[in-house]
Amino acid sequence: MQKYILLFAFTVLMSANLFAEDVKKYGQEITLTETVKVSEILGNPENFEGKKVLVEGTIVNVCEKRGCWIELASDKEFETIRIKVKDGEIIFPMEAKGKTALVEGEFYSFAVESDAECSGTSCGDHKKEGEEAECEHKEKQVKTIYQIKGLGAKI
Repeated sequence: MQKYILLFAFTVLMSANLFAEDVKKYGQEITLTETVKVSEILGNPENFEGKKVLVEGTIVNVCEKRGCWIELASDKEFETIRIKVKDGEIIFPMEAKGKTALVEGEFYSFAVESDAECSGTSCGDHKKEGEEAECEHKEKQVKTIYQIKGLGAKI
């Protein structure tokens, strides 16, 4: 009976070791132990600005040129957050798309300014056929982008 128990214990340990090898590590060692939901971060970004966070989610997109960022799906539909790393410091493989990632990094935000779309009658609604619409008074639109500076990941 002891042989069977030992054989079972050995099999369990070997199986656990095989599954552990499937996880690939990128960058620094992860030090945080408690994950934060992406929806919580995006819902209250001011509470997380400049702080180290640990997030988990499915990778929905990977930078095709340099592997310098991944996008993680949130726990809420249609929400994602980008994990950006310094070019060449960490290279995320394209094969990571669809896999679950555990990522530690520093949350930050920045503003991006762009031209607002033309709308209303004063901005080209009454143009002649074949003419391009031109805005008489383009407004600048400021959008806040939220990202995590990736320090370490397990995929």
